[in-house]
Amino acid sequence: MFPTPDNVAKLQNTLENDLLVFLPELALCIGIVALLLARLLPVLDRVHLGGVAVVALVIALFAGGFQVYQFRKPDDWPGLYFAGMLTSDAWGGFVRLIVLAAALVTVVLTQLTGIPDKNDSADFYVLLLGGTLGMTLMTSASHLLMIFIAVEMASLPGYAMAGFLKGKKNGSEASLKYVVYGAAASGVMLYGMTLLTGTFGTGTLRDVSAGIAARGLDLPVLAGLVLTFVGLGFKLAAVPFQFWCPDVFEGAAAEVAGFLSVASKAGAIGLTGRLLLTLNTSQQGGWGIPASLGVGVAVVAMITVTFGNLAAFAQTNLKRLLAYSTIAHAGYMLMALAVVTEAGAASVLYYLSAYVAMNLGAFGVVALIRNATGSEDISAVRGLVRRNPLLAITMLVFMASLLGLPPLAGFAGKFQVFSAVYEAAKTATASGPPGLGTVFFVLLAVGAVNTAVSAYYYLKIARAMLLDDAVEPVSREPKASAGAALFLVALCAFLFAAGVVWDPLVSETAKAASAFRSM
Repeated sequence: MFPTPDNVAKLQNTLENDLLVFLPELALCIGIVALLLARLLPVLDRVHLGGVAVVALVIALFAGGFQVYQFRKPDDWPGLYFAGMLTSDAWGGFVRLIVLAAALVTVVLTQLTGIPDKNDSADFYVLLLGGTLGMTLMTSASHLLMIFIAVEMASLPGYAMAGFLKGKKNGSEASLKYVVYGAAASGVMLYGMTLLTGTFGTGTLRDVSAGIAARGLDLPVLAGLVLTFVGLGFKLAAVPFQFWCPDVFEGAAAEVAGFLSVASKAGAIGLTGRLLLTLNTSQQGGWGIPASLGVGVAVVAMITVTFGNLAAFAQTNLKRLLAYSTIAHAGYMLMALAVVTEAGAASVLYYLSAYVAMNLGAFGVVALIRNATGSEDISAVRGLVRRNPLLAITMLVFMASLLGLPPLAGFAGKFQVFSAVYEAAKTATASGPPGLGTVFFVLLAVGAVNTAVSAYYYLKIARAMLLDDAVEPVSREPKASAGAALFLVALCAFLFAAGVVWDPLVSETAKAASAFRSM
């Protein structure tokens, strides 16, 4: 990896093709530069620059979507590029689309709710695009150094966005807490990567995986992997690294909390899945990784989903409640990855696709209610069905999808996750190590029980909207402009469509998960 003349010449020869593969990320970079330059022009001081971010994300989505369309088979993808620091494959291509879609939906939401204002729009969207760039790099990183750089690129803008609201003490405190905990998690993760690099003499993910297959999971290797996963656990808000999430979500604007809840999770799940599946492929299948790292991930998933759901019971602030819901959903996603199978990987991609729409939709309704009432507590939505039926009905759809009720996409995603865990449990019971099948069956039972338990706090919101009366007359009734109404209806329509017709999305997720089959 040192810049020898041969390496430099090789990079120059492949630079044109590498830049074409890198086009979605390049569009984000150009958008960031354009926003920074616009910030320097006095004539644009009073112009809202959200349109620049929209254009950059639309171009990035088009380029990423074209790659997914062009490379229909896993072997068609270019593979490693930029000297092996990144990889272009079906898995990274699909997760990148989810991240970009989440960012685009967030930008549209911010323009509908008015946060940020015109004066701060350039700074805000630079941070958002910068964080999105880091998350897309997380999905395709194939070197430990690039993994660390990508995680930091995704994290640093989030720290600033969490405290972006002016004059809000809770936001500033949340941002500071996010920075402190994030720095600690990054340091631990970097130490783990150092252990792995020092042990195998390389940071390339495939070489490290091959070295682990030959050497086994001895103490230095296991310590390096566990410490590396600490950083990813922080990004996922998985227990015991979830402590930052409720405070940050409560202090940040609802739009920022929604973005962090979906895009950040997509990037972290994409990277976690890549690590686990690459390690499993290097072991040439078998039960080594599921019986070791997979069991560890399963335990974390069970604790995470249970903690998130139970902690949500007592919450009265909508953003804080949705923060604990986010923690619980991280547990469901980790369940799919814990079995380390192709079906599990495909199911988590479907789940992520649905999660972007239903969670951003829920935060969007909270933002609109905040604009009208100045409150983000559950009391602000009491009697909402009589004050604004559209907001109440769409919020009810988002809550039902988060709960996992048919015929919505949340049910389809959760069903596929549970189905993948069930099939892995049956297979492990029949031919796997003793006890592994039992662990997976317990994992399935915990997921099913928690789904029922989560109904309490989702239905608490529904009851407040449908059955309760407003505590007191409000100065402004919640309203939704035509654009906001179209935005919410479009998200609901996607949830119904993806919940009724599974095949198109299931086909694409299966192709993405097959990327590791021929490594």
